[in-house]
Formats: sequence, C-alpha cells, structure tokens
Amino acid sequence: QLQLVESGGGSVEPGGSLTLSCAASRFALEHYAIGWFREAPGKDREGVSCISEGSTYYVDSVKGRFTISRDNSKKMAYLQLNNLKPEDTAIYYCAIRLAAATSAPEMCVPSAKKDYWGQGTQVTVSS
Repeated sequence: QLQLVESGGGSVEPGGSLTLSCAASRFALEHYAIGWFREAPGKDREGVSCISEGSTYYVDSVKGRFTISRDNSKKMAYLQLNNLKPEDTAIYYCAIRLAAATSAPEMCVPSAKKDYWGQGTQVTVSS
C-alpha cells in the first residue's frame, strides 16, 4: 500500500501552471515536514521546496514561481507551479519526515533521511 500518492502532473507549454498534490491519508500530517523533490533525466534528485513547522524553503530556481502549502485536516500537501519553464521538466516526488527531526532547509537536502517517499508524477514543459 502506497504511503504517499502524488497527482497533478502533466504536459504544459512554457508559462503554464500546474498544481501537484500529495495525499498522505495514513498520517497525522501536522507532525511531519513535507518536501517536494524533482529528478530530471541525467540529473541528480533536487530539493525543490519544503515546509516544516511553519517555515518554508525554496530552491533559488523556483522562487517566486512555485508555492508549497499543506492542509493538515485533509492530509494533503500541494505544490503550485506557475510560469513553468522547460527546465522544470522532471518527475516530481513528495516526501515526509517527522517535523521534530528536521528543518525546512534540511528536509530539502535530497540525501537526508526521509520517512516516506511517493511514487512520483511527471511534469513536462515544452512548446
């Protein structure tokens, strides 16, 4: 049984928008830090945006374009992707870790410990 389930990926033209969702139905999400990561072909996994105990982190390349949010009551996390660029093309993953154990920047280090990962959702940006 999948612990985290991402959805919302797709194909868009440059300048377009997508909203990625991460369903964490088995968790009391308020106790967890949440991170969004991406992996493009031939590149290492990258921490895109993370949130932990009210603080957020964004990698420089997405600042002002992407927004991370969460709805603990619905056990959902979101990543709003605006003004998408071809270089945003990647598989996007969500991950969680107990919030007491990590800050938002630490959560976004791809090699740092995560409790659970999702299976990923493809985002393709091309004209």
